[in-house]
Amino acid sequence: MTPTPLEAELDALSPGTQTRLAAGGFDRARFLAWSREGAADKDATNRLDACAPPREGDVVTPPLPGSTDERRLRLRGDAALARGEVALLVLAGGMATRMGSVVKALVEALPGKTFLELRLAGQRPIEAGSGKHAPLWLMTSEATDAAIREALGARVDGERVAVFPQLVSLRAQADGSLFRDAAGEASIHPTGHGDVPEALSRSGVLRRFIDGGGKYVWIANLDNLGATIDAALLGGHIESGAQLSVEVVDKAGDKGGAPVRYRDRVVICEDFRLPLGFDAAQVSVFNTNTMLVDAAALAAYSAPFTYCVVEKKVDGRPCIQRERLLGELSFHLTTRCVRVPRAGKESRFLPVKDPDELARRRGEIELVARQRGML
Repeated sequence: MTPTPLEAELDALSPGTQTRLAAGGFDRARFLAWSREGAADKDATNRLDACAPPREGDVVTPPLPGSTDERRLRLRGDAALARGEVALLVLAGGMATRMGSVVKALVEALPGKTFLELRLAGQRPIEAGSGKHAPLWLMTSEATDAAIREALGARVDGERVAVFPQLVSLRAQADGSLFRDAAGEASIHPTGHGDVPEALSRSGVLRRFIDGGGKYVWIANLDNLGATIDAALLGGHIESGAQLSVEVVDKAGDKGGAPVRYRDRVVICEDFRLPLGFDAAQVSVFNTNTMLVDAAALAAYSAPFTYCVVEKKVDGRPCIQRERLLGELSFHLTTRCVRVPRAGKESRFLPVKDPDELARRRGEIELVARQRGML
């Protein structure tokens, strides 16, 4: 059968590009299917057909610190930590474009301390308190992998610290044809933090963890240093019986993901996926992208992801890339949303997107870092 023009173009990509695509798990058949769709209808692909605000009880508030219930849950979480059942997965694929396009993991969050160093330091109190190490996994991207591995050096042992990359695909033009950058090369991009289940499977890290008795994986953004392992929240997750616990905070002008009701279940939905006309102000909480998931459910996850249509500009020219979102786990796993603090030393939401925000938050970051034993 004669190849289509796009198939021939893919076959003719340079050996270097072919190697990068193979290493990044490029799905040729999926990309060709997207191309056959032609000019994708962004709303038809991305948006839910209908949803409703969360119901009473869909978002739970943990017991007050020091209360009888909180102590009970903390003991339960401490027991799981002492059995070595918890790992922390940090999403470290981002470049700090608003900080000069540097690897965000290597930006100083506090004077003399990078985000990466503070993440490493955050695991030490867990190990000291439980007697078991909680593995730290970092999901990188093509842009960050080499620099993070170099910074970690011999600390990457596949047990206490493991590094693995997310997946890649190719950018396309609006009509589905291959997009090329200013140098004439096919333009490669990462496919989003929804890569977690597949990237973990490819790495073998999750299977080894489960085989060694691991049961729970905490997932957090690199720059949110408030999102650390917490025994009481862990105990609450275990007691709930849910497969996935998603941390949310009260809104304060935030825009992004939030819990909604979709097909009679609570799910995490980004703003751009909400049905046209749905008033996001009906939802009073905001998704922090911090999640606690049962390792077995993550390993067995096989539901197809929605690859959302994302419009970008590369070298000043418009293009399309397809990305999947971590929150879509909630569409297929039993999910609970947990309201956590966003202020003070107990804060679990300290995102940093640009130098101004970092400057404003440094006092909060230091307060939390000291309280969590990172300093």
